[in-house]
Amino acid sequence: MLQSQVLAAVLSHYWFRNNEPTITTAATSLLILPLCSLLLEVTLLTNTPRLYAIALGYLVYYLTLSTSIILYRISPFHPLAKHPGPLLCKISKWTGVWVAIKGNSHQFVKDLHLKYGPVVRVGPNELSIVDKDVIPPILGKNGMPRGPLWDGRRFHQANSLNEKGYDSIIDVRDNKIHHQLRKDWNIAFNSTALKDYQELVEARGKQLRDHLHTASVQSKNGNANEPVDFSEWVTHFSFDVMGDLAFGGCFELMRDGDAQGFRRAMEEGILLPCIMQHIPWINLLLTSIPFISAKMQVFSAFGVLESEKRMAAHTKRKDLFYHLYEVPGEKTDRSDAEQLELIVSNSLLTIVAGSDTTATALTAIFCFLLSSPRVYGRLRAELEQAFPNVCAVDGWPEIQGDTLVTLPYLNAAINEIMRLVPAVPTHLQRAPEPGSGGKLLGETKIFIPEGTAVCIPPFALHRDPRYFSPDPDAFIPERWLDGGEDLIYTTNRDAFIPFSYGPANCAGKALAMAELRYTVATLARCFDLHHYGCKNAGPKELQAKASEWTSSLKDRFVFEKGTKLLVEIASRKQADSG
Repeated sequence: MLQSQVLAAVLSHYWFRNNEPTITTAATSLLILPLCSLLLEVTLLTNTPRLYAIALGYLVYYLTLSTSIILYRISPFHPLAKHPGPLLCKISKWTGVWVAIKGNSHQFVKDLHLKYGPVVRVGPNELSIVDKDVIPPILGKNGMPRGPLWDGRRFHQANSLNEKGYDSIIDVRDNKIHHQLRKDWNIAFNSTALKDYQELVEARGKQLRDHLHTASVQSKNGNANEPVDFSEWVTHFSFDVMGDLAFGGCFELMRDGDAQGFRRAMEEGILLPCIMQHIPWINLLLTSIPFISAKMQVFSAFGVLESEKRMAAHTKRKDLFYHLYEVPGEKTDRSDAEQLELIVSNSLLTIVAGSDTTATALTAIFCFLLSSPRVYGRLRAELEQAFPNVCAVDGWPEIQGDTLVTLPYLNAAINEIMRLVPAVPTHLQRAPEPGSGGKLLGETKIFIPEGTAVCIPPFALHRDPRYFSPDPDAFIPERWLDGGEDLIYTTNRDAFIPFSYGPANCAGKALAMAELRYTVATLARCFDLHHYGCKNAGPKELQAKASEWTSSLKDRFVFEKGTKLLVEIASRKQADSG
């Protein structure tokens, strides 16, 4: 009887070696196949099924399967055997799961590269590569499609509940389908559309400015020196901007706070996909459990409700919804149900991709600015020279959005923070096309076998001294300046991918940069900001503030803010105006 269990286990391992598992195949292999083998053998040989025989059979099956898998993965016969990496990572993805739960994937992978070199085996069938020369063949026009990680991040697993195999453009694993879907997004973020979105950003930026002005002179206790949670305000701001962009306005977090709990539901829901991306085949099982998927369901229901409201509205506001679905002369052959499904997925993607990422970047740049008075002072001087005029109506400095792209130090500071705190720090994952046999990565001669995933981790890449030196972990905007100041720095722009790279890069990159420029310029020009309790602090204490905040970041595919950024804030509004 035990021989059949050993044979069944070996055959299961052989099948898994050549196929990506799903919940159906995993259940068949781990539960049904050994049971069928046991029942058949017990029936034929003894005709008296016994509980201990079945238990022993399962034990032998699982031990044989585990042993076969482990021995193969650490053997010289494995396709990735020549690549270095931790033994536990070679054996199983559960190391990745544990690191993901702790939120430390970005630092874990960076440390692995420091120890093992530019190519590291981070999973049984996954490599992480820190090398600028592999970026085009992996992420570029002729690169590879997205890897199996995206099956784990999908709300419905491909080829099971979701027949089309994807939820939205961000998890499409077929390059041809992605190309078709991306056309609409490229149109929705062209130069004409960006001018419309800029108005939304500036209106919300002024609202944030006014709220911070109020916070600077009032507090619950009437104490003007009480700290302001800067990270909370910019998070509310970024959600309001994305709500305007996706649905024509729906959140009003700056005004009302998170009264409906949608921001909280989204933030609480990002841990589960972060875990499932390491074990994609378990996706359907976990998302079928009500209490586990409840937060996702709440946010999805919100998307349906707001999409239906926006479809029924006859607004003249040219938001993302308008540019994707309502441009005059554009027709679609989709049914109403298909159109609604597309609208919901794209709108929720817009909010998820553009809200907390922007808030994290804004919090990061002001955390580092306030920790470096020299940098902050130079930026303020540039802004004061560019925008010397004060509005006679409201007393605020007048910020012209069109001018911001020409300000070298502002853009250098933003580039530097996007280098240090990229939106997606670790998991830009791709995999060879099925049936291709694998892919050779250009002149590097690194071969990626079919069935292997490969990641380029921006957090580790951006801090590699080969590409950014000296002090690759330090906040030094001058490394991005032309005209002589950059000569003492190595700054390899080919290794700078804060918005990914190639045809699947961030469609909203231009909007994100415009939003960052306007918000940073407005707040730095209109307020005097200091770390709370550090107005007269020295360099070491200020740097400790930046280090404390940075170390609290959690890698949940995108960065999740940890420690609050508490600031003292004083308005520079002219009191005798408006």
